Parts: sequence; C-alpha cells; structure tokens
Amino acid sequence: MASILIIEDEAQVRTFLRRALEGAGHDVVEAQNGEEGFKRYSQSPTDLVITDILLGGKEGFEAIVDLRLQSPNVKIIAISGEGSTGTLPFLEIAKNLGASRTLKKPFELEQLLEAVRQELER
Repeated sequence: MASILIIEDEAQVRTFLRRALEGAGHDVVEAQNGEEGFKRYSQSPTDLVITDILLGGKEGFEAIVDLRLQSPNVKIIAISGEGSTGTLPFLEIAKNLGASRTLKKPFELEQLLEAVRQELER
C-alpha cells in the first residue's frame, strides 16, 4: 500500500503504530526524533509522515516545518498528548505549522487508521 514514516521517541508507542500500520498493509520506517526523521525522509521520501510533537532532540514542530519546506505537499499527521499539563495547544500549533491532520493521544486504532486512509486519499 503506502510508505509511512513514524517519528516518535517512545518505543512502545512507535511499536504500536508500526504494528497497526503494517497490519493494514503499509510499509513503515521509524525514527526516534525529529532530526532522524527528517534525515530518513530526505533520503527516501514516504507517502505520509506521522510525528509526535514532544520529542528528544529536534522537536516535532521543527520536523514539521523542515519537512514542509523541503517537500510542500508532504502529508503529515501530528500526534500529541498535549504535554503533562495540557495547557499548551500543541496540536493547534502543529496544524498552523503545516500538519495536515492531528490526533490527540490516547487515540483508538480505528481513529489512526481512518486518519491515515483519509490523508492518503487526499
């Protein structure tokens, strides 16, 4: 089906996303932070990028901006639990910086797969 890059610093979340997406027939590439994700995308662009916002190293916000500058039509889904306090609108900021769609953690598998389907069809 499609190739998808997951940028997520939490190994358990990355594994959940990879398994769900591979189970739906997609090819998945993983990165632990924004810098690694940008590098992987630059070397081999994917059909879709799913990035967390709060990452070690280069944050998801920076990755979104860099990806959008390099590839204006890249499809990006930003995911976040909105931080420990929930006071900063991380997902709204991500959308303003260029994310095509956002998902608030925790989300259901069906929500993820539907968001991916819609982005890939767009």
